[in-house]
Amino acid sequence: MNSKLPLQYMPYGKYRFFASFEDEALLPPFKGSTFRGVFGVALKRVVCPLRGRECLDCLLRRQCVYARVFENLTTRGDKAPSPPHPFVIEPMPGEATRFYPGDPFAFTLLLFGWANDYLPYFVYAFEEMGKIGIGRHINDRRAGFRLDRVELEDEVVYDGKEQNLVKKSPSKLFLGEREAEGSVSAITLLLQTPMRLKFQNSLKAELPFHVLIRACLRRIATLNQHYGAGEPALDYRGLVARSQAVAIRRADLHWYDWRRYSNRQDQGMLMGGMVGSITYRGDLAEYMPLLKYAEKVHLGKATTFGLGKVRVT
Repeated sequence: MNSKLPLQYMPYGKYRFFASFEDEALLPPFKGSTFRGVFGVALKRVVCPLRGRECLDCLLRRQCVYARVFENLTTRGDKAPSPPHPFVIEPMPGEATRFYPGDPFAFTLLLFGWANDYLPYFVYAFEEMGKIGIGRHINDRRAGFRLDRVELEDEVVYDGKEQNLVKKSPSKLFLGEREAEGSVSAITLLLQTPMRLKFQNSLKAELPFHVLIRACLRRIATLNQHYGAGEPALDYRGLVARSQAVAIRRADLHWYDWRRYSNRQDQGMLMGGMVGSITYRGDLAEYMPLLKYAEKVHLGKATTFGLGKVRVT
């Protein structure tokens, strides 16, 4: 494979939200479901003029922020795969579950492509989340919070006190901005949040390198197809074929289960994914641009919850 990858890019916004609890809060150890679920409720409350109607039957669905961003609707009878959602919520790290009034917290919202244009709606929705409340009920109510500020690349773009939003262009996420230099013979992949990857129709706490690379290529291709400059012209078959020669040197992976409640299905759902670390050895230089890209966009299923966050060393 030519080591110089195509210079295609996708608009990429990494927005850091800083907030403070106004009530005592009781949250689960993994908070991605809590934030993603209430975000959907709040966004629909903010933008939807016809809340009693199903989105797929609504005449406004093509222009509706909620339908475009959260539902990602296709037409009835359309058998094409749904595009990936244009956002990821990275909840606050750590497994602390109890918080008190005045406690600060932060989370990150990743936006891809045209979704960055809707940042004002998302800020408004997160302020609405603070009024709705999050977590378990304590004294018949969920914990409220106030949104203090939002930052993009360490620059304040929203001040909660002044309620002033400053327009700032997102960065550009490149795939293969420059040639990979030197050789890489070993890497360690840290799975910072549970990763759900299905291979051969099963979910396991196993991650052969070729399965990881398939997931990277799938994620990069679909994101750039729908939110970037088009699907990159990569040697997909060659990359996958060569990846099968990369060996696992050490694996410390285990399965982590967590439960979420689905408002749409009105039931609890058991979710899970791989966590831990794994070290690979082989000819890895040509895969580094793909892995570094994956660090920024998450991998696997249910990435909107914050699943599939990885770091490569």
